Amino acid sequence: MRIVLGVGGGIAAYKVASLLRLFTEAGHKVSVIPTDAATRFVGVATWEALSGNPVSNSVFDDVEKVNHVRLGHEADLIVVAPATADLLAKAATGQAGDLLTNTLLMANGPVLFAPAMHTEMWQHAATQTNVETLRSRGVTVLEPASGRLTGADSGPGRLPEPEAIFAAAMALAEASTDDEPDAAPAAHTSLAGRTVSISAGGTREALDPVRFLGNRSSGKQGAALAAAALAAGATVRFLAAHMDVQPPAGVELVRVESALELREAALKAAVDSDVVIMAAAVADFRPAEVSDTKIKKVDGEDAPVVRLIRNPDILHELVERRNAGGGQQLIVGFAAETGDAQGDVLEHAAAKLKRKGCDLLVVNQVGIGRVFGLDENSVVILSGHGAAAESAAGSKADVAAAVIDRVGAELTRVFPAT
Repeated sequence: MRIVLGVGGGIAAYKVASLLRLFTEAGHKVSVIPTDAATRFVGVATWEALSGNPVSNSVFDDVEKVNHVRLGHEADLIVVAPATADLLAKAATGQAGDLLTNTLLMANGPVLFAPAMHTEMWQHAATQTNVETLRSRGVTVLEPASGRLTGADSGPGRLPEPEAIFAAAMALAEASTDDEPDAAPAAHTSLAGRTVSISAGGTREALDPVRFLGNRSSGKQGAALAAAALAAGATVRFLAAHMDVQPPAGVELVRVESALELREAALKAAVDSDVVIMAAAVADFRPAEVSDTKIKKVDGEDAPVVRLIRNPDILHELVERRNAGGGQQLIVGFAAETGDAQGDVLEHAAAKLKRKGCDLLVVNQVGIGRVFGLDENSVVILSGHGAAAESAAGSKADVAAAVIDRVGAELTRVFPAT
């Protein structure tokens, strides 16, 4: 794959050398275009040595190759990191004062920006407007990480780690249809301009300060759904319970632990969401009493009895609130089912779909050695609006792509954009 790596003039430019290494070690051909300011942080020699290609940001170098047109036109993917406030503004307003901004105007393939700047700069209304403009054009703008910034300050604005940017870039490239210019993508595959809230991972219900009731969910499927939604152009809010994998770069991350915390976060997130996908494995019960101190074994005494109480039904509550408010919001549930004497997996799932009232229910059969923690999955997508059931199988990324595609189709059919 031919990648153009634009480097902005921020101190985080030093991290981008590691990103470049990830691209080249994966076998991709990378052309680096640093801004003039970027070369004051990391010199041209570094970029040439790591990429194996000549480096320039001047439209007057190698004029006979017409680089200001050729590079963007030929690139399969353009990644800009760090994307400074200045670069975001120039890209949003279509400026073309150097080789990088010219290349962005010539982009034929997907474009990804990884912002990095001070918190106040990121949160400034001008920057947020520029980000919204770029996203509305189908450009992927990741959310910056939160953490230590230049000096003693800390907050949102930190460049995501190179591995996270690499994963987001590869997911974007894989989802792109630009390699097939004759194939017109279906309109429902795009979630551009939509806000999607996704829950993932397993909740933990405290018994005492060191013990909890939990489940086997790894969060892999939820993370894959978030990556697929980002690739489809959505703004993604990610409600993460306990996960064995890192959330994808580019999401608005909300950390939760218990079912009650997830309920609060989900109800808040749903207010301005076009789609809510409840993929988290939520505990049905929690301990009625939580000890303030570690529960200890005492010789001569019986083991303590743990009394459980029901957790709220978050999915059903989301549907009820949506219906009461007359909102045009698609709500998707997940059902991890096992068959028993009362019925098979799909019979239980159909009953759950009717009971919950959601628009789509993604069903998989779980158990020891199935689904949880694995990289493969197999699901059936049931519709609450009478559409035919649909199966999807393969990697969790493949399943996520199928679910997001179905979400786009259902959203367009049931709640079309106005």
